[in-house]
Amino acid sequence: MIRTGKKFSKPEMSRVINGDVVLSDDTEVVEKVRLDHLMMEIYKSYNRSSLQKFIESGFVKVDGEIAKKPNQKFERGVKIELNVPEGLKNSDVQPEIIFEDDNVLVLNKPAGLLSMAKGEYCPEKTLEDFGLLVHRLDRDTSGVVILAKNEDTQGFLRRQFQDRKAHKTYYAVVSGRPKLDEARIDLPLARDLKRPTTFRVDVNGKEAETFYRVLKTDNKHSLLELRPTTGRTHQLRVHLAYLGHPIVGDRVYGKEPHDRLLLHAKELEITLPGGERRVFEADLPGDFLDVF
Repeated sequence: MIRTGKKFSKPEMSRVINGDVVLSDDTEVVEKVRLDHLMMEIYKSYNRSSLQKFIESGFVKVDGEIAKKPNQKFERGVKIELNVPEGLKNSDVQPEIIFEDDNVLVLNKPAGLLSMAKGEYCPEKTLEDFGLLVHRLDRDTSGVVILAKNEDTQGFLRRQFQDRKAHKTYYAVVSGRPKLDEARIDLPLARDLKRPTTFRVDVNGKEAETFYRVLKTDNKHSLLELRPTTGRTHQLRVHLAYLGHPIVGDRVYGKEPHDRLLLHAKELEITLPGGERRVFEADLPGDFLDVF
């Protein structure tokens, strides 16, 4: 005859044996909760997957000790510290909506927001969280960006950028004052093999053309209007640095520090599905001209 094990008459005692709860000195039942569940109650701007990755990456301390696993269980009331690197702290960013219809979403991208995820894991929001990516702006660049709501629109818009039928206007604050108040910069660009994430002027590089116009200057700094006809990576930053007037706040190509890169996508002219030609504008951030 086979005898089955005796069932617990009190479910809480089973949980004590399993380690889900503990008994205090006065026999009060104290519940233990998974660390990732505890953190979801505290850090509501992050989803559970992001919090789990933070724990696994060593960004979380419990009572002063680095936590190791999301499923570790602790009593409520423990001291939880989340130390996220600066670049990952904008998970709750909500860009201003400039225009929206059934096919497109036009946003005023804030500086600091990535255009697309980097690597397999990206805990912060990117433009891809709001729609299908059509074109990109560097993380530190603010301003007008257009997203598609369906693949047909994405292809339609992308072709305009590829065929140079989408026209972009940027504003930038640069160090010093260019010799000419208005000029065309025609300097080919190539990847810098010594620093593969950067670019440089290279006679064997790809065509890159930028028109600029000085809008304001005090000789120490100048506000420029920039109209690129090509869309090379870092084009405006490299062109202006090569002229000896790098954009203020450019940590890669410049020397003058600032809280942010003073480059803003001011206008975008593009044709929407259906044939309507539109110009979208994003006002300059309030602190953009503080250097003057």
